[in-house]
Amino acid sequence: MEGDRMEVGDLKQNPNDMNNIHVEVHVKSTSTAKRSDVKMHVLTLLNRHRMVFGAYRWTEFDEDFLIKHVQSVAIVDAERKPIDLKSCSLSIHIFTLNDDGPSTLNLEEEELSAANHWLLPAAEFHGIWESLVYESGVKTQLLDYVSTTIYFSDKNVDSNLISWNRVVLLHGPPGTGKTSLCKALAQKLSIRLSNRYSYGQFVEINSHSLFSKWFSESGKLVTRMFQKIQELIDDKQALVFVLIDEVESLTAARNASQAGTEPSDAIRVVNSVLTQLDQIKRHPNVVILTTSNVTEKIDLAFVDRADIKQYIGPPSVEGIFNIYLSCLEELMKVKTHQHLSRIRESIFKFTQDTG
Repeated sequence: MEGDRMEVGDLKQNPNDMNNIHVEVHVKSTSTAKRSDVKMHVLTLLNRHRMVFGAYRWTEFDEDFLIKHVQSVAIVDAERKPIDLKSCSLSIHIFTLNDDGPSTLNLEEEELSAANHWLLPAAEFHGIWESLVYESGVKTQLLDYVSTTIYFSDKNVDSNLISWNRVVLLHGPPGTGKTSLCKALAQKLSIRLSNRYSYGQFVEINSHSLFSKWFSESGKLVTRMFQKIQELIDDKQALVFVLIDEVESLTAARNASQAGTEPSDAIRVVNSVLTQLDQIKRHPNVVILTTSNVTEKIDLAFVDRADIKQYIGPPSVEGIFNIYLSCLEELMKVKTHQHLSRIRESIFKFTQDTG
């Protein structure tokens, strides 16, 4: 399920070591090199640079093979501290980005755009994960959850005894990056699980398009949409992510409808969504990602189906500092202004004064 474990030269596999380090290798789209050859040359690189500080990325190489075939080699999701790669267990994840933009999933009978569809890893999503700054542990928890559900499926864990629905609900105020986090999570997992699945698929449902002007038709549109998704899930070589943004638009609380404050057609939509989720969870290669700004408007039956309900709030003072710091470090790469370092020091002083 994880990337290739390594054992070469002075760097040795240590399965009992809790300090597992992930290495992501971005191969150029023009490369025809074998994965085994890429892995060998990357391990040689890591042998020569055994000590690194936290997350580290190589984009320039002095070895012909790497120059020709590899865009970057990155130590990812590591703490900001010195790391001795010799004492770590390394997982190597080799991937190529898909440069195609999103395609459209249409419901043929209605001739409407029901969803956007990307093949993962997508160039459009590259770098989003690293740019998002949240409280410590949020991104790790989400990664661990999805990885664990897939591990359970691989080991044939009985879902009647250990229940999971493959549903993640991110909620919080607008503008905190919930949708971006869903896309980044799907991208990260398509890379992290590249040895388990050949590629990923990401479907972003256009919730508002599923409401028909014709009475009682909206529930049928939801069913047809999930039938399209089922066709993608049937390919067991693909890991499928389904994003329902602003999920409250499809799962409005039914008690409001019954009280007459919502149209009765909304009840059919909610019932259809819940039915489809119950059917889709039987498949090991699908994850449902949802976001909401107003969780109190979501039907409780849907909330109960969410395995993780993660609040995504505004960044803390430390988070704001890290956001500014990452932006300034990116600008400093092009050396546009000599005073960027002074700005960085000012931001650090600001966080010290307010912290």
